[in-house]
Formats: sequence, C-alpha cells, structure tokens
Amino acid sequence: MGNYNAINLVSFALTLPMQRLVYILVYPIIWLLSKLPLGVLYFISDLFFILIFYIIGYRRKVVRENLELVFPNKTKKEIKEISRRFYHHLCDMVVESVKSLSISEKELKKRFRFTNVEEIHQLEQQKKSIVLMGGHYGSWEWSFILQRYINHKGYAVYKRIENKYFDALIKGIRAKYDTHLITTKETVHKLGANQLRGELTINGFLADQTAKHWKAKHWQEFLGVKVPILTGAEMIAKRLDMAVVFIGTKKVKRGHYETTFKTITANPKEFKDFEITDTFLKLLEELIYEDPAYYLWTHKRWKYKDNAPKEEV
Repeated sequence: MGNYNAINLVSFALTLPMQRLVYILVYPIIWLLSKLPLGVLYFISDLFFILIFYIIGYRRKVVRENLELVFPNKTKKEIKEISRRFYHHLCDMVVESVKSLSISEKELKKRFRFTNVEEIHQLEQQKKSIVLMGGHYGSWEWSFILQRYINHKGYAVYKRIENKYFDALIKGIRAKYDTHLITTKETVHKLGANQLRGELTINGFLADQTAKHWKAKHWQEFLGVKVPILTGAEMIAKRLDMAVVFIGTKKVKRGHYETTFKTITANPKEFKDFEITDTFLKLLEELIYEDPAYYLWTHKRWKYKDNAPKEEV
C-alpha cells in the first residue's frame, strides 16, 4: 500500500510540469482566438462543425440513440435534422466560451439578456439566499453576467478541470464578473459558512446531470424515460432555507440569448421531498420539447435507465 501511494505521488508530481507545458502552449492560441470578432469565430465554428459532425462523427451514435429514445415518433429525417442543428449549436458554444476570455461587459450584456431580473430582486428584498436551478439547455457559458444586475454574491457549482492551470483560468474568467466557482465537494461547507456569516448569495446548479444509480435516492421520468435524479440542489435549499428559482435560457438567434427566471418556491421546507426537483425537471422539459436542438445530447443522460427499480404491484 505504501509503495502504491508513493507511485501515485510521483505520478502526480510528473504530471504538473506536463500540465504547465500544455497550458503554456495552448493558452496563447486561445487568447489570440478570443480577440477575433465573433463573426470570424462563428466562421471557425462552421468549419469545426463540418469536422466533428461529418468527418470525425464525435458521439453521433450517442446523440442519435438519445434522440430516438426521447422522440420515438419522430422520423429518421427529423432526428438527423435535430442532430445537425444541435452540433452546430455545440460548436457555437465552444467559440463563445473562448470569446469569454476577452468579451467586453457591454457586448456581453447585449448578447445575453434577462427578461425578468426583478424576480431575483424580489427575493433579495426578502433577504433570501437563492438556489438557481438550470439545465444543459440553450447556453450557460455567458450566464455569469447576471452578477452585474443583482446584489447577491454569486457562486456556481462546477466540476474541477484536471489541468489546474486551465482550472484557474476558468475561475478567473467567472470571477471577473463576481461569480465564484466551487466544486460539488465544497458546496455544503461553503454555502453553510456563507449563511453563518449572514452573507446573501445566489448559487447556480446545473441540476440535470446523471446520478449514480446505486446512490440515487430518487428516480423520476425525464423526457419520458425513468432515470436516477440528482437531488443535491433541493437538499441544500431545504437545509439552508434558500429560495429556489428556475433559470431557462433560449437561443434567440446566433450569438444572442434570452433568459427567464421562474420562482419555484421561497419556502422550500414546505415542499415534500423531491417535489422541488420534479418541478424543475418539468420546467426544463418544456424548453427541450419546444426546441430540442439546444439541449446537450452528447451527454449519456439515460445510461442507467435499465437499472430503474421495479414498480411495486
């Protein structure tokens, strides 16, 4: 066991210089690309789309199977068209994330609008911290500009990037607009500490990710298929008595998004277990059914569907 730990430590130590080298080589390219006008970046996105959709075929089988599972009544032609539009949107999000490095606040506000930010202001006036529940729909890359419209301090739960230098870069981009990234392991401790200090916060969760089926406390139908559901956002809202708000972002046109908030509850403890999470899923489903091309279909969201517990007779 001691040798195994020593080997891990040596291996980790050796990866650090490699991580730094990759960062040194790649970062200047990303920075230079971010300085290009978005029109040029969208041209690059078009080329990237041809590469990953027609030539590489990145996860095309996963996307097709997901769409066929969720939309069994759609024709092959319809499935292919949704798939094509999805990949185009995915490539756009890649270049938009690159542009995040240098985009101005003025331009970001023009491209990412909020229809009813007063929904957040009302909860601020009630001195309520907020759990913001969203899904992998539309765009979440530019949503951090919300901090320029509200008073609550912003946090977002994310998965740490393996390369610590790129991880620090992402954190820095978000922090520019006063959004602070925290990992899932840090979430309960960090948000609890904020509450003890009397700090009012708004805390973003992408709450439609796959739960491990052997750990799942809740199974529910999502887009017509029963799957294990993550309930962490609801659990934290109840534990810390935070209001719960759904964030839904639609793509108006290329490079322009419109976000609407819907308060699920200001008093989460009044809800039965999983009722908040199920309400969130229904709201997300409405967006997806309206235009499925803007959901993240490359994610294996339904991989545990065959492990669903049997219904009691």
